Amino acid sequence: MRKIIVLFAIGSCFFVSAQQPAATRPCAGNPVYRFFDFWIGDWEAFGGNGKKAGDSKIELLLDSCVIFENWISTTQGYMGKSMNTFNTQTGMWQQTWMDNKGGLTEYVNSKWEKDKMILTSRNEKQKDGTYKILRMVFTKLSNDAVRQFGESSADNGKTWKTDFDLEYRRKK
Repeated sequence: MRKIIVLFAIGSCFFVSAQQPAATRPCAGNPVYRFFDFWIGDWEAFGGNGKKAGDSKIELLLDSCVIFENWISTTQGYMGKSMNTFNTQTGMWQQTWMDNKGGLTEYVNSKWEKDKMILTSRNEKQKDGTYKILRMVFTKLSNDAVRQFGESSADNGKTWKTDFDLEYRRKK
């Protein structure tokens, strides 16, 4: 009797998952969730001076709904992770970045064009009491290269200062 119940339970699970693949993976076939896929891969990142800045592994997780970044810097033991997804409530991509220095940044606004993703944070209070907006622009340069350009504004978006400019090169 016990064997029949176990086999039936396994058979039922298989039957349910085989009958409803679209319902269990709603992001896999939705084009808006695939827009940022050009960033997925195993990368080395280089600064404008040609010097290696770090390594980044970008993966697709949670039934193709989330793009997960794992960043390790070449200097000062700095590392961080980000979760990126399309928010159906706002109609925008967003990123939550966390690092090993206690930093947390939420990029909640986005704009995307062919081969380009622009993510922007709110105008948030900094540790020193000032306010700052952060913006990152990801541009697909080729199938093996992506530019990540970061800048900030301390005057509510009137002027911008470059914070970093990286070229991601796909590891062979």
